[in-house]
Amino acid sequence: MKTDIQRGLVLRNEKCHEHYTTEFLYNLYSSEGKGIFDCRINVLGHLQQGGAPTPFDRNYGTKLGVKAVLWMSEKLQGVYSKGRVFANSGDTACVIGLRKKVVAFSPVTELKKVTDFEHRLPQEQWWLNLRLMLKMLANYQISLTEYISGQMEHVTRRTLSIEKGF
Repeated sequence: MKTDIQRGLVLRNEKCHEHYTTEFLYNLYSSEGKGIFDCRINVLGHLQQGGAPTPFDRNYGTKLGVKAVLWMSEKLQGVYSKGRVFANSGDTACVIGLRKKVVAFSPVTELKKVTDFEHRLPQEQWWLNLRLMLKMLANYQISLTEYISGQMEHVTRRTLSIEKGF
């Protein structure tokens, strides 16, 4: 850390060791790194809950906002005629977001076709084929011969059990 390296990452499985908890590792690195580096804890489940926006979030939000305003201005110029706005095509109501590493506008009518509204998720997700590996890392009790990758498994039980593999 005293060289050119500016950041590091420690990944920890929740079942790696009963004494080496996330808080223990945080306290260890914080104590040993005084004056050299600082630490913070990011638990993925906590990150997905939102919270205070980071500078990256603010910067990205500003960029998306600018792109949205430019897109709306362009659309308004295209549908404006004789003092009236005719926004009756499918591409006039869009959602901005990332699609395959590119910021894109997706018409709401297209999103409706590929959305699972009951679970509030896309019907096809690129990461579904990684679920087997994720379950192996989380020490789930799974059968590799019977496992079908690429299918969504929704949580229906209210209680979780470590003995039953969640």
